Amino acid sequence: MRKVALSALVSGAFLGAAPALQAQTINAVMHASLRVLDPIMTTAHITRNHGYMIYDTLLATDGKNEIKPQMVEKWEVSADGKSYTFTLRDGLKWHDGAAVNAEDCVASIKRWAEQDKMGQMMTSQMTEMKVIDDKRFVMTFKAPTDIALRALAKPSGVAPFMMPKRIAETPSGQPIKEYIGSGPFKMVQAEFKPGLQVVYEKNTDYVPRSEPASGLAGGKVVNVDRVKWVAMPDAMTSVNALINGEVDYLEQMPYDMLPLVENNADIKLEVFDPHGYQTVMRMNFLNPPFDNKLIRQAAMLAVDQEDVLQALIGNDKYYKTCAALFGCGLPYESQAGADVTVKANLEKAKALLKQANYDGKPIVILQPTDSASVSPQPVVIGQALKAAGFNVQMQAMDWQTLVTRRASQAPVSEGGWNIFATNNVMAEASDPLRAFGVAANGKKAWFGWPDVPAIEALREKFALTSDLAEQKKLANDIQELVISEGVLLPMGEYYVPAALRKNLSDPMTASVPVFWGMKKTDK
Repeated sequence: MRKVALSALVSGAFLGAAPALQAQTINAVMHASLRVLDPIMTTAHITRNHGYMIYDTLLATDGKNEIKPQMVEKWEVSADGKSYTFTLRDGLKWHDGAAVNAEDCVASIKRWAEQDKMGQMMTSQMTEMKVIDDKRFVMTFKAPTDIALRALAKPSGVAPFMMPKRIAETPSGQPIKEYIGSGPFKMVQAEFKPGLQVVYEKNTDYVPRSEPASGLAGGKVVNVDRVKWVAMPDAMTSVNALINGEVDYLEQMPYDMLPLVENNADIKLEVFDPHGYQTVMRMNFLNPPFDNKLIRQAAMLAVDQEDVLQALIGNDKYYKTCAALFGCGLPYESQAGADVTVKANLEKAKALLKQANYDGKPIVILQPTDSASVSPQPVVIGQALKAAGFNVQMQAMDWQTLVTRRASQAPVSEGGWNIFATNNVMAEASDPLRAFGVAANGKKAWFGWPDVPAIEALREKFALTSDLAEQKKLANDIQELVISEGVLLPMGEYYVPAALRKNLSDPMTASVPVFWGMKKTDK
């Protein structure tokens, strides 16, 4: 029965019409289905991945974490260090055939910066951004700073994708209605089925950079005709499709199914993002009892990283405990607050609850049930908080409902919440500006809305210095405050293996799953 059903799925919803069969196509199952197409309106990784297919960025981060030009040919810095002039490279075209110009880029930067936390910080320091001519624009700041380079090269969170001016002028709180970029692939909109499949074709007008591809920088050379992302109904179905050769690529191989493919000569397992992911717990500062700092601290002390990682991953080859808010082994690694973040301390948690006069007010924890990467953490958190003396209410829902619910600032009795958990790629959390969960500017902050002016003051200092030693000190001080105030709880780091058929070669090692560079043979 399973084989018949799988064949029907692949031949019908997956492979599609006969012309698609004649093209060289990579058939991929991504970690989630694609529904939201505007990569500026959400931090969802699947929408970010879609963004890298059809859009391009002005700057990019290479495999050594160095900032490189991408759509930009060069940039020049004024003698006083306050102005950055960017010049676009030749050959840039939108998918509708129009030339990319500086007006498009300025409009795109403005829309992106309204949504992105790092973009907001950049804008707060900027006095002017203006077009010079079709190929050049300039950004001027209050004080000497390289934040323009750091912001425009950020790879994740909300990545600064460039769009035509008419599209970029869509209010940032409204979704765009056209999906035209200048990237290496075009979206085949006639074949898009929200939540089921999305198809991309090679952009034959795209002119790659001459440098070798590295990370998200360099030449984005497309070696196949099409890439098709397909949603599979469950993990076993997708793994069977990979084993049977009906799909070529699984972005995230389920950990509990690794034994099914580890000794299969036709399948390769690879971790493409060497820095991996971080899983985090977020509390809502607006709703009691987490408007009380002592109670936030008690909740953090109740949670044990090893317990979370065992439930989430289970295979210690692919995870590690880590106290560093900005990543272990990365430039801003710090042990500040390690006594809170790594090992649970139930006795201290209970003592803090008593000190805070916790009255047993229910703690509503949002529990997604349909995504293996975010389902286990709330269960572990709930058990830990109960053991510490909290009155816990688990509320089950699908992930899309949670994403909507967490945006609510309403009281718990009116649909609000107290706790949710999610994951970040370290590329979007590796410093105090990229890490959107660290921003603590109240109602303008990420869901949870912490209001800690001292953190914002330190983040501003971080933005204005390019001295690495000073940045490291500031990052340490920010981490100390984030943990002390209960802004964000890091719950450990992990790595996600992708699974590929052996007929795929030359995949990119990068913080985002990308399909340029990849080749497919008929073997």
